[in-house]
Order: sequence, then structure tokens, then C-alpha cells
Amino acid sequence: MPDSKKSKRVAQAHPAFGPRHVALLVETSLASGRDILRGIGRYVRERRHWAIFHEPRSLEESGPRWLREWRGSGIIARVQNRALADLVKSSGVPVVDVLGLVPGAGIPLVHVDDAQIARLAAEHWRERGFRHFAYYGLADENWSVLRREAFRRWLGPWGETLAVYDQPRRDRASRSWEEQENALARWIQGLPKPVGVMVCSDQRGQAFLEACRRAGVAVPDEVAVVGVDNDEALCEITNPPLSSVWPAHDQVGYEAAALLDRLMAGESAPAAPILIPPRGLKARLSSDVLAIEDRNLARALKIIRERACTGLDVDEVAEAAGLSRSVLQRRFREMLDRTVHEELRRVRLKRARELLTETNLPLPEVAEQAGFKHQEYLGAVLRREWGKTPAQIRREGGLSFASPSRR
Repeated sequence: MPDSKKSKRVAQAHPAFGPRHVALLVETSLASGRDILRGIGRYVRERRHWAIFHEPRSLEESGPRWLREWRGSGIIARVQNRALADLVKSSGVPVVDVLGLVPGAGIPLVHVDDAQIARLAAEHWRERGFRHFAYYGLADENWSVLRREAFRRWLGPWGETLAVYDQPRRDRASRSWEEQENALARWIQGLPKPVGVMVCSDQRGQAFLEACRRAGVAVPDEVAVVGVDNDEALCEITNPPLSSVWPAHDQVGYEAAALLDRLMAGESAPAAPILIPPRGLKARLSSDVLAIEDRNLARALKIIRERACTGLDVDEVAEAAGLSRSVLQRRFREMLDRTVHEELRRVRLKRARELLTETNLPLPEVAEQAGFKHQEYLGAVLRREWGKTPAQIRREGGLSFASPSRR
């Protein structure tokens, strides 16, 4: 909290001349908050000279008292409750929310797209042949509820039997950590196996994996797990390392800064939230499994994952699986609802996207390493499947797209 002299200077920082003064009420205690700050910083470096006021804070902290007297140009905030919403609105300057926990607050919102986050988790499990699914979330958090219901929808007919463990706030407040873990472990023991689980966040994912250990279930063989946030510190200290959907929090920060810039210039606020799709799903050991009882089909999928980008064709897959081409194609359609060729193309496109977004390799090398004959063919396939050129995918940082269409 700033001292009285600092508070006075902040209150008097009226931007009649010089750069605009922008307050950032974004926590530094979570990786998502730090990523948002990075995105804001990128916008300011590229586009504007702003005088930024920010102090380290946690998400649970109340609004700073100095804000009541602050006379700046705009605010970007993670608005976590009604009191903070009222406080930032009373400032009389344009405000952009980057959290979305207060429905009907009347504050323009830039946020991650929870429906698309859930889509990536659902596709991850469907691609691995799962038939049982579960969701572990927080009952009183609207973002967790949105992810749960979107996960259910993306699962299609399997969503009707989705097992759900939604932990209410009163449970988290009144019960000890030991009691909470034991209750979660009992629920995990009762799940049908093998099961693909989406956990609402990486923080809860860490607790979920500990509960799996207590329950004596094998991860990922019996219970496979995917979290959300791709917080590398959390994901790598769990045992096994936690797979996670990678929301583009830095892009949320960038777009929030761009929106605030327009609002401070006198533009009207958008009628709907600006939703930023996730960058992808980072697979780690917690989901590195195929839930396929058919051993020949499992062998085929394994060889595709390992060799799709080396020029592997359908006949070679059939031979490695010990099946005729026609039998292999029929089992793919029955069990996975796609053809062998579609699976080969999906794996190659996924690899191409990884190389475009995570490396600076020139396009000819990307095409070669992803299993495409030449860069022109890769470009044509990307435009046909996702409506994006390789340059657009690289520039946008791998924003998620729909699964390749069936042809």
C-alpha cells in the first residue's frame, strides 16, 4: 500500500498534459495475472506512451484506498467482487475488466474464451479414445461453471453421463485441507475407469493429483487429468506433470490495453465481451495415455503419433497394427469417428502449428518436419482447414482453431 505522500502524488497525477496515466489493478500472485501484465506492457511498448501505476497485489485484496482520490485516465482491473466494481466505476474514468467475476457490473470485459478452453479439453480426451469423463471445479465461480457446461456440450452424447465434483465455497472455508482431500479421493475412487478428467484450473489440478495419490489410483492409466492455465511452475512440480490448456492471458492483456486506449479516446464500449481463444493444450504425463481397449487400434494410434510426420501412409499403419486396410478403417470409424487419413492429417497439422508458434524455423523446414511435401502444400492445407496462412498462425501465437475438417 503506498504511503500518504505517494497517495497524494497519485491523486494529483492529472493527465491534462503529457502521457495518459493508467492504473493496473492486476494481481502478481498468479501466473495468469503476470501474463496479463506482460500483454499490457507489450501494447504500451508498441503503441502508446502511458504512465503506468501498479503495485504488487493478490487477487483477494480489496481495492486500494488511494483509488478514491485518484485522477488518472483509465483503469485495467481484475474485478473480483461487487465492492471493487463499484470502486473503479466511481473513479469516473474508463475501466476495462479482465476477470469477469461480477455479472452485470456494467464494465467492458476482455476475457479468455471459457467455451473454447473446454473444447480443447474435450477434444484431447476424444482423440485418445475415452468413453468416461469427469469434471472437477468450483461451484461458486462462474468461470468454472462456464467451463463445466461447455465441456459437457463439447462431449456430445457422452456429456449426458459427465461425472461432476463441484466444491462449494463454504466447503473450502469450513473443512480442513485434509478433509477436503479425503472427500475428493473418495469421489475419484468411485469414477468409472479409465476416465478423462478436466479440472477447472492448474491450482485445483495440483490438489486433484494429490487426491488421486491418496485414492491409490494410477495417473494417467486409470485417471487421466488436464488442467487449465498452463502455469509451468505448478504443472512441473506435480507428480506426474500436469497437462494443461494454455489460455492466451497475455493476449487478454494486450486487447484490454487496446480497448482502454479506444475508450480513453472517446469511443463507445462494446456491447459484448471480447473473448480471446486459447493457444492450445500442453500435453504432459498426466494425460499421456490412450484409452483404447482394442490393442490393434491402440498400436495403430501409437505408430501414428510417433511417425505421422515421417511420410507414414495408411498401408504402413495397417501393417504395423497387424490388420488389413479395410478392417483398420472400419475400426477407426467405429471407435474414433474418423478415418486413418484424417488422423494422420490431424497429427501433422498439430505438429505444424507447434513449430510455427514455438520456433523460428523457416517455413520450408516447418513443412518438412511436419510431414508435408513442400511449404506451398502446407500453406494450402492450413488455409483450407483453418482459414489461416502460416504467417498468420505464427503472428497470432497459435490461437486455437477448430479440428481439421473431414474430407
